[in-house]
Amino acid sequence: MSKKLFVGNLDFKTTTEDLEKMFSEFGELEEVNVVTDRDTGRSKGFGFVTFFEDNEADKAISEMNEKEVNGRKINVNEAKEKEDRPERNSRERFVRQEREPQDEYSKYCSTTFMK
Repeated sequence: MSKKLFVGNLDFKTTTEDLEKMFSEFGELEEVNVVTDRDTGRSKGFGFVTFFEDNEADKAISEMNEKEVNGRKINVNEAKEKEDRPERNSRERFVRQEREPQDEYSKYCSTTFMK
C-alpha cells in the first residue's frame, strides 16, 4: 500500500527534483510533485511525496518533519484527502445594495458591497 505525504513551508525555489532528492533516501518513491501556480509557474511552497511502502513514509515523516531545509523548517505529515467544496458562482459574491446618501457628495456615488 502506498502513502502520500504533504510537505509544507518549502522554499519557493524548491523544485520537484529537489524534493525527490530529499526523500529518496527513505525509500522508493511512487510520485513527487511540487505544486506551482498555473499562471506564473512559481512554486506555492508545498508539495507531495508518495512512497510505495508505508513504513518508509513513516520514517520520512519522523526524520524530516520540522527539519530545516534552505533556511526554513519544513512540515511533513500524511496528506489528507481533498475535501469537496461547493461550486462557486462569482456573480453571487457581489450584490448591489441601495441606501440613503450620508452627505451631499455621496448621493452622486453608487456603492457595491461584498456579502
